[in-house]
Amino acid sequence: MDLQSAGSVVLQALTQATSQNTAELKPAEEQLRQWETQPGFYSVLLSIFNNHLLDVNVRWLAVLYFKNGIDRYWRRVAPHALSEEEKSSLRSGLITNFNEPVNQIATQIAVLIAKVARLDCPRQWPELIPVLLEKVKVQDVLQQHRALLTFYHVTKTLASKRLAADRRLFQDLASSIYSFACSLWTHHTDTFLLQIHCGDQQEALSSLERTLLSLKVLRKLTVHGFVEPQENMEVMLLDFLEYHPFPFIPLIQRCLEFSVSFVFTAAGDGLLFERFIVQCMNLIKSIVKNEAYRPDKNIEDSKPEVLEAHKIKTAFFTHPTLTEIAKRLVSKYFLLTEEELVMWEEDPEGFAVEETGGDSWKYSLRPCTEVLFLDIFHSYSQTLTPVLLEMMQNLQGPSNVDDMLQLLMKDAVYNAVGLAAYELFDSVDFDQWFNNQLLGELQVTHNRYKLIRRRVIWLIGQWIAVKFKPELRPLLYEVILTLLQDPDLVVSKSHNTVNSFRTEQFLPYLECIFGLLFQLLQQVNECDSKMQVLHVISCVIERVSIQIRPYVGCLVQYLPLLWKQSEDHNMLRCAILTTLIHLVQGLGAESRNLYPFLLPVIQLSTDVSQPPHVYLLEDGLELWLVTLENSPALTPELLRIFQNMSALFELSSENVRTCFQIVNAYTYLSATEFLQNYGEGLCRSFCELLKDITNEGQVQVLKVVEIALKVRPLLAPHLFQPILPSVFRGIIDGERYPVVMSVYLGVIGRVLLQNSSFFTALLSQMALEFNQEMDQLLGNMIEMWVDRMDNITQPERRKLSSLALLSLLPSDNSVIQDKFCGIINICVEALHDVMTEDPDTGTFKDCMLMNGLEEPKLSDDEEPPTEQDKRRKLLALEDPVHTVSLQQCVYEKLKAQQLLMGESGFQALMETVDTEIVRQLQEFLHGF
Repeated sequence: MDLQSAGSVVLQALTQATSQNTAELKPAEEQLRQWETQPGFYSVLLSIFNNHLLDVNVRWLAVLYFKNGIDRYWRRVAPHALSEEEKSSLRSGLITNFNEPVNQIATQIAVLIAKVARLDCPRQWPELIPVLLEKVKVQDVLQQHRALLTFYHVTKTLASKRLAADRRLFQDLASSIYSFACSLWTHHTDTFLLQIHCGDQQEALSSLERTLLSLKVLRKLTVHGFVEPQENMEVMLLDFLEYHPFPFIPLIQRCLEFSVSFVFTAAGDGLLFERFIVQCMNLIKSIVKNEAYRPDKNIEDSKPEVLEAHKIKTAFFTHPTLTEIAKRLVSKYFLLTEEELVMWEEDPEGFAVEETGGDSWKYSLRPCTEVLFLDIFHSYSQTLTPVLLEMMQNLQGPSNVDDMLQLLMKDAVYNAVGLAAYELFDSVDFDQWFNNQLLGELQVTHNRYKLIRRRVIWLIGQWIAVKFKPELRPLLYEVILTLLQDPDLVVSKSHNTVNSFRTEQFLPYLECIFGLLFQLLQQVNECDSKMQVLHVISCVIERVSIQIRPYVGCLVQYLPLLWKQSEDHNMLRCAILTTLIHLVQGLGAESRNLYPFLLPVIQLSTDVSQPPHVYLLEDGLELWLVTLENSPALTPELLRIFQNMSALFELSSENVRTCFQIVNAYTYLSATEFLQNYGEGLCRSFCELLKDITNEGQVQVLKVVEIALKVRPLLAPHLFQPILPSVFRGIIDGERYPVVMSVYLGVIGRVLLQNSSFFTALLSQMALEFNQEMDQLLGNMIEMWVDRMDNITQPERRKLSSLALLSLLPSDNSVIQDKFCGIINICVEALHDVMTEDPDTGTFKDCMLMNGLEEPKLSDDEEPPTEQDKRRKLLALEDPVHTVSLQQCVYEKLKAQQLLMGESGFQALMETVDTEIVRQLQEFLHGF
């Protein structure tokens, strides 16, 4: 790209891409997407976002395009990778401008510099850190701040690298700049305090920002930059509790005293703010739960440091202290606040979607208190169980609806009992409590009692998997039916108990509960609310399987509308995909009626050129697979989606196993049509994968090839011909990994048994490569096959090997006759694997033979067969492994060899076989 002429063109496209006019926006975005891989494009972007005279939105967009390009094209091995010359120029240009006036753009530039640093620093970019250290010393406040901001993001990124070599590099960096970072933080802190003292508020605020950035840099260097941090007293910070617990031991006592006194005694009343409380609680939690402070069962085997930490904790967490902490957690921090109660009334959906998942306990007070309670209760359950039981006892019987504090306290205590369900297993007779107390509370309909109704149904959900009699479940389902119709949305959404049920007990309530859940799904508006309801609906469909079919019509009609409405909400779309997965499994072959909606959803979710695939791919692949497994026939639209697969194989991601399953499903569904359309491309993808793949990955690829050979033995060898020579070579060279060798022999066994003419052509090709006679090479292959038969553990493959080698008989070929002994050895081994003796008649029967008329009876717990299960059975009925009696095949081949050679010649041949093997063979062939 010519920078002189390109600059104005790119600037115009970026300007149009910031437009609100779709007619301008879409073509501009498409043009920018095409330029992404053009040389010089990122140099133009750099010149645009460094030009402070241009429109802020245009500059912002230029930074974003540059940042995204680093992820896609900066690595040397990336497709359309940037040239080393352009990257060198860009690196220089990125660190010449530390006077960006717009905060948001400055932050994005700092992040993109850090992204480049992650890949190039220090080897390709040794000047980065020295330049940053120099720039943070300048007097200009703006430049100093921007350099410090960049320094922080670079340090943060380098600290996150986990390879041993990268960690050593970061440790070298930390040791060289640590003192400077300390002095930087001290300087900005002193400046801030001086400005506060002088009343210079604006300047103080600026200094505070730089103080915070300096501290963040120092934190990363401290925690991740030292192997033995305790040897450097300059390096002591509280984050050590997580990363370096032993150097933290001298601080345990003071940290516990400080945190507990402020959070759990009157000392902190009126002084605390939420984030401070969260940090104190997380500090206590980390000390309580830290495995490094837990002695071995045999205390004498514990390290002295562990014993010291344990001693400090034991001395601190006395019975009175633990009791006070537990009581305050429940009676103070578990209580719903005035703000939460107002939110319940004004925004019930927002209230019902509690932030309790993931790492929310690190930042939010309510999940933080609950996690701390759980960890303390688990660690000191003997002390705290009587405390909680006493609090339960004090709240027996219905509560006064006019006493709000009593209602809030009961809600808090019930919350604690639910969280501690596993710990209280032996101390609470939950069935009795359910009958005598909880059931009655669920039937109190007063509006204020909704707090308790919502908490009780949640509480039952916590206990149902711990301790709940099956015979009480129908009573519970009656209650759920009532609560799903509760006028309060928060109560009606508290349906976590629906996730745990016994199918046969639940079926009488299925129609009503499913209908009410669907009504609730339509009633709620928030994405998170819809996700929660969809999760429960998915669980119900999954559990009742095909028995959901009469009731899903309304859901089937609604999901396309919900999918369209959720275009900007990828997590909701993930929930829809999960629901569709279970829906397809429940509908079976009837799911074909969903194809007008279902197939475009799969197409979008698995198309890596579409941005949503980042969120939808995993669930989209699972949906694709179950759709194929339950499809009664291949449609052109279903076949067309496979165009997405080659790009998915290029990703080589953790989803590749599902991709292989999808290929197999297409093969079972309509092998000829599928392989004729996509076989060659699939082979190219497999050849690329096999160049750089683990042994396990190689096995997965070749298993797919093996299935194709089994299903279409005449077509598949030609399509996968480029792969077969390496498989043959692997056998001849004596592949040392047993599992790989097993699948090699399975692949070649299929070709030899079911497409002998192709095998002969392959053998001829390989003879030229090895510069050997075909017969000699065949003999070497048989010899290796016999030698490695023990690598094959699956009885099907062992029988296949026998049938494949038997297919070489009868033969007057001297090499095959020379290997006759080995072939018979393999056959007798396989006969031992597959033959079962009838105790009544004393005769043997091949247990792998299948009867197409037999329909296995399903138990109540078993799922009905999918369409793919049926197809696999029909294909098995054409597979020699399941249709040819090994016993009879051995007999007929030996008889034919005898006729070919004559009696004396055949006897001489049999004399090459070990007498014990001959005896076992005769026993198996008795009666023929």
